[in-house]
Amino acid sequence: MNTLFRIHSEGRQLLLVLLIVLGLVTAVVFWQLPSWGWLAAAISLIFYLVILQFFRNPLRVVPQEDDTIIYAPADGKVVVIEETEETEYFKDKRLQVSIFMSPVNVHVNRNPIGGKVKYNAYHPGKYLVAWHPKSSTENERTTVVIDNGNTEILLRQIAGALAKRIKNYLKVGQSVRQGEDFGFIKFGSRVDLFLPLGTKLEVELNQKVKGNKTIIGRL
Repeated sequence: MNTLFRIHSEGRQLLLVLLIVLGLVTAVVFWQLPSWGWLAAAISLIFYLVILQFFRNPLRVVPQEDDTIIYAPADGKVVVIEETEETEYFKDKRLQVSIFMSPVNVHVNRNPIGGKVKYNAYHPGKYLVAWHPKSSTENERTTVVIDNGNTEILLRQIAGALAKRIKNYLKVGQSVRQGEDFGFIKFGSRVDLFLPLGTKLEVELNQKVKGNKTIIGRL
């Protein structure tokens, strides 16, 4: 079921603490200001539901595992499609596709291809808005390279103005399956893909995509 509602492990502790705090605050308001109690309860419930949706983790299985297909690694909107110089790992020209995750998108990051992790590096940095041209090189970010046996692609998780915590579960030398979770960015941001020149893209600028469902391109 693609629509199954699950809570990601990154949010469970926070959600439990928040539930307790909001419950106590609402109880105090009912005790001290009874006439405001139901309003406080309504506000607490809405706030909790807003935070809850940040951590949803819908179960999605890729339609088919295929070495030539690149699936979207995140939910969001395509904000960059361009040929650019990738200076961290490849040090040559690549095709960049960037997906912006808004606060209402699913924040789970998934492997766009299967293979072996060849590179994984964390870089502290700024918190420019995710659509800023310099966010890819100046913001806090994590860079991962996956080799599927025929070619390598680079993924970059980028923190934004709201997203202040990137989680990445991959390790160099690890074998990964296409579609499995590889990370999480709390409260939205951006994921960049750097693909070989000549990749046949199947998305357009400003198109909305879904992780494990939308095909970004074919190798």
